[in-house]
Amino acid sequence: MGIKIYGRTTPGRRQASVNDFSEITDKRRRPVKSLRRRLPKTGGRNNQGVITSRFRGGGHKRLYRIIDFKRSKDGISATVEAIEYDPNRNCFIALLRYEDNVLRYILAPHGLKAGDKVMSGPGAEPKLGNAMALKDIPVGLDVHNIELNPGQGGKLVRSAGGVARLAAKEGDWATIILPSGEMRQVRIECRATMGQLGNLDHKNIKLGKAGRKRHLGRRPHVRGVAMNPVAHPLGGGEGRSGGGRHPCSPTGKLAKGGRTRKLRKQSNRRILRRRKSRRYGQVSLKRRR
Repeated sequence: MGIKIYGRTTPGRRQASVNDFSEITDKRRRPVKSLRRRLPKTGGRNNQGVITSRFRGGGHKRLYRIIDFKRSKDGISATVEAIEYDPNRNCFIALLRYEDNVLRYILAPHGLKAGDKVMSGPGAEPKLGNAMALKDIPVGLDVHNIELNPGQGGKLVRSAGGVARLAAKEGDWATIILPSGEMRQVRIECRATMGQLGNLDHKNIKLGKAGRKRHLGRRPHVRGVAMNPVAHPLGGGEGRSGGGRHPCSPTGKLAKGGRTRKLRKQSNRRILRRRKSRRYGQVSLKRRR
């Protein structure tokens, strides 16, 4: 695992860096045919052709790899056949072959190598790559791919380098500390996978040029102040301007300070410490006064 920096042959190369993919076992390996699906493109449009997510479109063609987020094949040992690249996510994936010759993909933890043995279920040991219920995991260990509801499949901590810590267990609830700093409770029957996710250097990679952004399917993002008044509330004016109002979307929805989370979400009551305090804006306002 590392970052490769090319020679400064062009302006794009001068600023860019790429992953060296040293964890990948075979760079020419094709994904397993039974575990891949066609991934259609939407261009940010809904079923009526209306753009609902701006600045999306193009990009390289991808095949979706079916990932086993549930890890429900219990009591059967599996061997890691390969560590592969997945264009649909920023962490690598591992191909498992179970003793009954079943193949499945999982998210590859940091340090997992081809030939290692992994297992899931109540009889598994708390070691790297094994998946089990939180009630069977010792307090203080690192986990990822955590379920919010038992049997639902992993929903939390699935990106490159992601790791959470099991802080405590009390009654029917386990307390985990997420990478964002949020502390929340989940049922002890929920499953999690041991270890930290791989590809730790993903956050340090610089694209370097606009073309690599287009390969990812992201089109140029146009600033609102650069538009005409008919296209955006911040547009217009003589010469360059700051918009004349608080930042907002083309429909006028404020971009800063507003809530992005539903108020009456059931899982809200299990948050012990928020990623960002609700009173952060009020405190900063008082300090300014």
